Amino acid sequence: MHIRPETPADVAAIDALLVAAFGREGAPRAEADLVLALGALPGFDPALSLVAEAEGSVVGYVLFTAVVIETPGGVEPSLALAPLATDRAFAGGFAGSALVREGHRRAAQAGYRSVIVLGDPRYYGRFGFQPASHWCIRAPWPVPSRAFQALELVPGALEEASGLVRYPAPFDAVS
Repeated sequence: MHIRPETPADVAAIDALLVAAFGREGAPRAEADLVLALGALPGFDPALSLVAEAEGSVVGYVLFTAVVIETPGGVEPSLALAPLATDRAFAGGFAGSALVREGHRRAAQAGYRSVIVLGDPRYYGRFGFQPASHWCIRAPWPVPSRAFQALELVPGALEEASGLVRYPAPFDAVS
């Protein structure tokens, strides 16, 4: 398995993977449409849109998107990890973990200091995510507090970051 930034040739495979992983009644394309909308934004960074490839096929995908934490003193840049998906046939092949770890490495290299995620604490806890409430960081939507999590890529990065996370507008369609 190889982790790499997405290319234009991957768009259809990513779309199919997201529909298969997240498709649900009433919103079968919500995450796939989110990724397409985020990819069209001016600040989209393809270096933080990663695929896991095995035997020439896309078997996993993760996207890290710039967000800000509105603090009393201004804004603190961060990244949102969403979505993360793997092909069910490769779910036990650690593609998701490899994508998250490589994404964190690339994010730190790009100068980002933290990552925010809304997801299962049992899964994301293994990467060091903690409830964002630990830093008094809040989601812009009503979500379970345990599931809204943050990770410092740089120790101490969130110590002064208490506030509300602001996501790009396309996230509102899936919240």
